[in-house]
Amino acid sequence: MLESTEFGAEESPLEARRRRNGDANGIRQQFQPEFEASSHPYMLLDPAPGLLIVDINDAYAQATFTRREDVVGRSLFEIFPDNPDDALADGVSNLYTSLRTVVKTGQAHAMAIQRYDIRDPDGEFVERYWQPVNSPIHDRDGILIFLLHHVEDVTADVLSPAGRAQPDPDHPST
Repeated sequence: MLESTEFGAEESPLEARRRRNGDANGIRQQFQPEFEASSHPYMLLDPAPGLLIVDINDAYAQATFTRREDVVGRSLFEIFPDNPDDALADGVSNLYTSLRTVVKTGQAHAMAIQRYDIRDPDGEFVERYWQPVNSPIHDRDGILIFLLHHVEDVTADVLSPAGRAQPDPDHPST
């Protein structure tokens, strides 16, 4: 989490300088209507230090018990920390590694099903399993402008009797 605050997902200060010269507003205008209208949960991140949340769509807000006005402009891992009551929680580490992979390779990265508990409206952590895909968004010149985080909530599948038959190697007790 400290690395994300200090470095974001960027590879180097040179990348940060290049990104500042990119066309972020033009890029957002191009995909914003589809982003907003999608029934799939999406979050847009700034890859710079802090990994600030640029936007979320309504489906993401609903899936994560959040509100756009409460999360936009705030650090990803401030809003979505690991569950402090789960000693084996590795969601922050795994997500950060995936985002760094996207920046390094310039390609989308599909994560394995990930346990990543989230806070409910009362602030209590609830068990959740996600199938995340992280993708780079480049401008016409190939400069990385944003990271697009897409998740599907697969909790019901994982917690079903058929899903429980397969032990989770990262959380043997679940």
